[in-house]
Amino acid sequence: MLPTEPLDYKNTPYLSKFLTPNGKIQSRKRTGFGGQNQRALAQAIKHARALGLLPFVGRS
Repeated sequence: MLPTEPLDYKNTPYLSKFLTPNGKIQSRKRTGFGGQNQRALAQAIKHARALGLLPFVGRS
């Protein structure tokens, strides 16, 4: 399955849909992405976390 929006680190509302309530990145089975898109998703989330756009831990 292809992402409906670009996997860009600045698109935080879209990226946050792929995080669990604890802040972990969801698996390929949950997202439905192929390997290449799942790796791009993980890289975008990690980049957004490093810049402070997404939290490292879940919501309290």
